[in-house]
Amino acid sequence: MSAETLAMVAGIILTLTFSYVPGLNRQYATLSPEYKRLIMLGLLILVSAGAIGIACAGLGEVLGVTLTCNEVGLTQLAKALVAAIIVNQGVYAISPRTKTMRKKAHRNH
Repeated sequence: MSAETLAMVAGIILTLTFSYVPGLNRQYATLSPEYKRLIMLGLLILVSAGAIGIACAGLGEVLGVTLTCNEVGLTQLAKALVAAIIVNQGVYAISPRTKTMRKKAHRNH
């Protein structure tokens, strides 16, 4: 799996998790849009750091991650992070809001 694919899948999973997991979606809905974006950015950076950690530990081949622990790998990872952020925000924008999320978001405005 390429770094781009891994990052984009992580972006989708994070968005869907914060949209649909009961309890978590309620807490997330109460946050301001700025905090929501910062949380997602932080989590995507953590996933990226984990991916490069896997590559540098020599586990990339074992886990099917085609990322190298060098300058090329870091460049590839940076591109993958940007792609993940774009996918994450795109999926969030089109994912339907649960009734709980709509109520909480409405109260914040």
